[in-house]
Amino acid sequence: MKDFTPLHQAARLSVAPMMDWTDRHCRYLHRLLSREALLYTEMVTAPALVRGGALHLLEFNPQEHPVALQLGGSDPEELAEAARLGAEAGYDEINLNCGCPSDRVQSGAFGAVLMQTPELVADCVASMRAAVDAEVTVKCRIGVDEQEPEEVLPDFLEKIRAAGCIRVTIHARKAWLQGLSPKENRDIPPLDYDLVYRMKAAFPDLHISINGGITTLAEAMAHLDRGLDGVMVGRAAYHQPADVLCAADPEIYGTGAVSDAGDAVRQMLPYIEARLSEGAKLNQITRHMLGLFAGKPGARQWRRMLSEGACRAGAGPDLVQEALAQVETRAAA
Repeated sequence: MKDFTPLHQAARLSVAPMMDWTDRHCRYLHRLLSREALLYTEMVTAPALVRGGALHLLEFNPQEHPVALQLGGSDPEELAEAARLGAEAGYDEINLNCGCPSDRVQSGAFGAVLMQTPELVADCVASMRAAVDAEVTVKCRIGVDEQEPEEVLPDFLEKIRAAGCIRVTIHARKAWLQGLSPKENRDIPPLDYDLVYRMKAAFPDLHISINGGITTLAEAMAHLDRGLDGVMVGRAAYHQPADVLCAADPEIYGTGAVSDAGDAVRQMLPYIEARLSEGAKLNQITRHMLGLFAGKPGARQWRRMLSEGACRAGAGPDLVQEALAQVETRAAA
C-alpha cells in the first residue's frame, strides 16, 4: 500500500469542503496563509464529471497541494471513473461525501442519505480504491433522522474500513433529511464530540478527524490533545481565515512561522492578474478575501471597498492594493 503518512500529517488540520465557497481561488488564498493544512474542493458530483464532461471543475493550481477532491455520488462504477479523473488531474486524495443533507444531494441519492446504506458506501469505496493510487477517504455524519448514532456509526465505520478506507472525517452531528434545511442542519442537531472520541477508541487503526462547531485553533488543539488524528474547520476558516490559518503551521504542525494576512494579499496580486487575463472577474476572487481582516482595524473599509469596487468593469489588482493600503494605514494609526 502507498505510504500516505505526509497526507495524514497534513490532515491534522483541514479546511472543509463548502459548496460555493472553497473553489480554486479560495484554496489558493488559504494556501498562502498555511503551507501545511489540507484543503478540500467544493463537492463535485460524479455525474457532472463522467456524464457531463465538466472537467473544468477539476482545475486547480499546483501550489494548492496538499489538496483533496470531494466527490458526490452513489454509483460505484461512476465514482470509480470520477475518482480516476480526479487522480489524473493530480489530486492527493479523493473524498466521498456522505454528509451533505441538501435536498439536491438527496435527490441524487448521495450525501448524508448514504448513511442509511453502509454496504453501498463500502462498495463505492472499494471501487474507487481499485481505480486510483490516491487515497480514498470518507466524510460522514454520526447518523441521519431516527438512526441511533451509537449503533449505526460503528457499523458504518466497520464496513468502510473493511473496504479499505483508513481515514474518515466525522461531522459530529446527525443530519435530519426531513424537517431541517441544510443551513439548520449545520447548527440545530446537537454536537456529540464524545461519540467521535469513542469511535477513535473503538477503531484505533482508523485516522479520524472531527468536524462541526470548531472555530479556533485552541479548540482544534484540544481535540488533538484528546487523541483524535485531525480536525476539520469549516465556516470559521472561510469567514475569519487569518484567525484560523495564519498560526496553524507553528501551532498545529510545529513548523514555520505565523503568516501575515497583508503579505498574503500582496502574494495574491500576481495570481489575480493571471486569472483576470484568463477571463475571470475580480469579484470571483476577492469575495473569498472579505474576511481576511475580520476584527482588525480597517476591516469594514476593506470589505466595503472590495464588495463595491470588485464588481465594476475593469476592476483589477490596483483596487486590492488600494484597499490593503487603507487597512495598513488604519493599523498603523
